[in-house]
Amino acid sequence: MSESDAHINFDSPATLRKWPSLHNERVQEGRSAYLVFEGTLDECLKEFKAKPESSRHLYEIHTAPQPPLITEVLSGEQVVELARLRDFL
Repeated sequence: MSESDAHINFDSPATLRKWPSLHNERVQEGRSAYLVFEGTLDECLKEFKAKPESSRHLYEIHTAPQPPLITEVLSGEQVVELARLRDFL
């Protein structure tokens, strides 16, 4: 599949969530990621990029799946790649 074949709706609803942390490491036992920002996928990408790079691994974006590139939950690593693609487009 080429990049032109993949269409991403950056206007789709999304939420930016953050995992509770201790010493910059996720604390998952009995916890879940909490809401930081609610808006469009594009807005969530911008909010994510505004976070310190050293803590981005604590964040994830939740949105409606857009196969094959967008899953329901995007990890920090996926968000970085998606933001690069968004900047490229």
